[in-house]
Amino acid sequence: MMPMSPCTNTSGKRPTGIVYDPLYLEHVTGPGHPERPERTLAVMRGVSAAERNVATVAITPRDATAEDLLLVHSAGYVERARRDCRDGYGELSTGDTSVCECSYDVALRAAGGVLAAVDAVMSGSCRNAFCVVRPPGHHAGSERGMGFCVFNNVAIAARHLLRRHGLKRILIADWDVHHGNGTQDAFYDDPAVFFFSTHQWPLYPGTGAASERGVGEGQGYTMNVPVAAGSGRREIVGAFRERLVPAMESFRPQFVLVSAGFDSRMGDPLGGLLLTDDDFAELTALLMDLADAHAQGRVVSALEGGYSWEGLAAAAEAHVRALGAD
Repeated sequence: MMPMSPCTNTSGKRPTGIVYDPLYLEHVTGPGHPERPERTLAVMRGVSAAERNVATVAITPRDATAEDLLLVHSAGYVERARRDCRDGYGELSTGDTSVCECSYDVALRAAGGVLAAVDAVMSGSCRNAFCVVRPPGHHAGSERGMGFCVFNNVAIAARHLLRRHGLKRILIADWDVHHGNGTQDAFYDDPAVFFFSTHQWPLYPGTGAASERGVGEGQGYTMNVPVAAGSGRREIVGAFRERLVPAMESFRPQFVLVSAGFDSRMGDPLGGLLLTDDDFAELTALLMDLADAHAQGRVVSALEGGYSWEGLAAAAEAHVRALGAD
């Protein structure tokens, strides 16, 4: 990876930004836990392989501030998460998220890493960006962490774009094997954010029925496509092409955020879907085409799930190669 930070343009072609920090390895979840430090090392092997073919640049992550976190989370939950980690809890008191003493600091750097990527892409110095962050975020809600997630990295980034960059319409696309319930909840009544999710059904956390379409002013701005175990390209890539693309013709997003969970890849130990690396490349290209059409090419993806080391490396390589394609 080119050793430049913040993201700068030196070649005439804007590079793909990569967010990573060794601090992400310090979130220790315990022996045998699927969401463990080796995940980011596997992803970075894939990123390094992709860098033989595409131009990338390092984006230095920052720590999310209290003001950043409060864009999505309540003050009470933020303080509870801080105390739980500081006091040596093995799990957040709000639910099923393993933590250690430094997990709060790591989670700040994860959320801040996605914010740094968004700012770099908004500045025009990076074409797009992939954030190799942990802990993941899409299950975290206003009042609780759950499903391995502490803070909702992508939801915070969306609110940051709306309130601080003045954008009016954001697309969040989530291809993780699990439904991003925390992200959906954050924007369920908000017509400024279109949340689109494909996910295995039924599976944790048990949300994401096709009937869940938003409420109030947000009615119609949530689109869930639950699929059965054994589904793959036809069902998932097909849903992106046949459901999401037409919806974006009227929504016209100004920024595309991706919850990039690679546990929807075939062979993942926590999922039963059959996406291939070529499928992830195609999904990435499709979202880039949407961004080119409506959002000045602005795409930022953030790592969510994915628990096969080999699968993570291969899928991440395909994703970054597609982000960096001409």
